[in-house]
Amino acid sequence: MKNIIQASLITTFRCNAKCNMCNIWKYPTKPSEEIDPKYYAKLPDGLRINITGGEPTLREDIDEIFRILYPKASLLELSTNGFYTDKIVHLAEKYPNILIRVSLEGLPAMNDYKRGTHDGFDHALRTMLELRKTKCKNIGFSVVISEDNYKDLLHLYELCSSLGVELGNSVVHNSWYFHKEDNATEGKGALEEHEKFVSALLQSERRGLKNKLKDYGRAYFNKSIHQRLRGDNPGYRPHCGALKDFFFIDPYGNVTPCNGSKEEWILGNIIESDFDDIMHSAKAREIEERISTCQRNCAFIVTERHDMLRRPWVPIKWVVDNKLRLMRGNRIQF
Repeated sequence: MKNIIQASLITTFRCNAKCNMCNIWKYPTKPSEEIDPKYYAKLPDGLRINITGGEPTLREDIDEIFRILYPKASLLELSTNGFYTDKIVHLAEKYPNILIRVSLEGLPAMNDYKRGTHDGFDHALRTMLELRKTKCKNIGFSVVISEDNYKDLLHLYELCSSLGVELGNSVVHNSWYFHKEDNATEGKGALEEHEKFVSALLQSERRGLKNKLKDYGRAYFNKSIHQRLRGDNPGYRPHCGALKDFFFIDPYGNVTPCNGSKEEWILGNIIESDFDDIMHSAKAREIEERISTCQRNCAFIVTERHDMLRRPWVPIKWVVDNKLRLMRGNRIQF
C-alpha cells in the first residue's frame, strides 16, 4: 500500500438531479465551455482519478475521457447517479478495472426527496444490478450523510451487503462547489443511527476477509464524520491533505486544491499551462498558505485514507479496541 495522489475531475456542472444539499444544477456549464478531453493527457501517470460532476455521464464524450485516462490512472473512478444505465454499463464492460460508485441518499422515498428526482432509486438499483453482470467488480453505492437521511443509512448498508457491493459514504459540506453555505454540518439526531452504522461495519458479516477488512477501514473513516456530526472542536481529524494528497480540476480546466472552500482557489488552468508548472507556481505556494490556516473543518474521506497509509497503527488500534468494546457490550469510543 502506498500514498497515491487523487485527482477529482469535475467534468461538468450539468446535472439531471436537483439535490437539496447541492445547487450545482442551478449553475450548469454549457457543453461548449467544458474542457476538451485531450487536455487531461497533460496529467501525470499514476494518479487515482475520480470522474465526477454534476453528472459526468451527461457528457457526450465520456468514452473519450475514459479512453485517455484509463491507461494513465492507477485507479479510475466514476461517480454517477446511475440514471444512464446503458452508458454506464458500456463503460464498465469496455474498462473493467475501473471503480464505480452510484449515488443514493436513502431508500426510494428519501432518495427522490433528497435528489429531486423521480424514480431515482429505481434507476440506481437497475444500474447496479446490470453492473453485477459485467467484469467490473469494484462497484457499489455511495451516500452523503445529512440531517434528514441518517435513518436509512443502516438499511443501505444491509442492502449493499446482501448484493455483495460496496457502500461508500461522506458527510454533507458547504462550499463553492455546491453553491451552498446553509447545509447543517452537525446532526445530533444522526449520532445514534450513525453509531449503529459504524457498529455494523466493525461487526461486518460480509463474506471473505478482504471485504471484512474494507468494512473495518470504513468504520475508521467514519470516526471523523461522527465527531463532525457531534460538533467537536477542530483538531479531531488529521491535517487537511488538499493539494498534497488530492486536488480538483473544474469543467473549465481550472486546477483547485479542494471542493470545500467558500470560494474556489484557482492555481492555474491546465488548458493554458503544463500541470507541473501549475503545481510549482508562486500561486500554488500562496494557496498552500491559505490551506494551512483554513478553518472549514471538512471531514473528507480521502484525508483519512492517506492518514491511514502514513500511520497504519492508528486505525488498527482503533478498530481492535472498538471491536473488543462491542464484544463486551460497550459503546464505540469515537
